[in-house]
Order: sequence, then structure tokens, then C-alpha cells
Amino acid sequence: MTVHDFPPINATLNGLSALFLAAGFVFIKRKQVAAHRACMIAAFCTSVIFLVCYLTYHFMGGFTRFVEPASFKKWYLLLLGTHTILAVVIVPLILITLNHARKQRFEQHRKIARWTWPLWMYVSVTGVLVYLILYQIYPQPASP
Repeated sequence: MTVHDFPPINATLNGLSALFLAAGFVFIKRKQVAAHRACMIAAFCTSVIFLVCYLTYHFMGGFTRFVEPASFKKWYLLLLGTHTILAVVIVPLILITLNHARKQRFEQHRKIARWTWPLWMYVSVTGVLVYLILYQIYPQPASP
């Protein structure tokens, strides 16, 4: 495995997290608690694996800079900035939310999950969008 294998793996893991999050949302709305729990644990696991792969990618020297087209750069940076900030913010929210569920404090779980779920979904979906922009829609010139 090389450093170049990680971006599509990371995007896939983000995509899987988003799918598990969406399914978990549907299941809890249908009061299918066991299925909801399974999906949320799966979303957490794929997010943890993503984080390990992401850190490995950067530890191995992986780096991409958005250069072209210049007219889209400000929009890309806005997307990347919100994604990055919320990716940091979401970690403790996920841990707190899961901990409330683990301890069966469901009222507190519901209150924080109202914030956690949409932010986590945003981070997962925008992670896929960042990958698509950098590697599929506007592939960047190779670094020297």
C-alpha cells in the first residue's frame, strides 16, 4: 500500500459513515432501536478507521494542494475550512453522545444527538466532496 491509496479509502470510509448515519436516523425515527444502535456503532467504527487512515496518510507524507481552477479555489477552501473545523468539534460530541447511550441516559443522548448527528453527517459528506473535488472533478497537477 502506498500513500496514493489512502485518499479513495478515506473517501469510501466517509461515505460509509454517512450511509450508516442516514440509516441510523431512519431506524430511530421508526423506533427500531437495535438497528439504530448497530448503525451508529458502525458509523463510529468507520469514522475511527477513517481517522487512523487519514493520520497514516499524512504521516506518510500525503499532501494535496488545490491550485486549479483558481475561480473555484475560494469555494473549495470554504468547504474544506468548515469540514476541518467541524471534524475537530465533532469528536468530543460523538464521544459524549455515545457515552450517554452506553449509560442508558437516553434523554441526555437525544438532546446532544440533535446537534451531533447533523454535524457528523456534514463532516462525513463534505469529506467525500473534498475527495471528489481534489481527485475526480479538479485533479491537481503533480507536486514537484
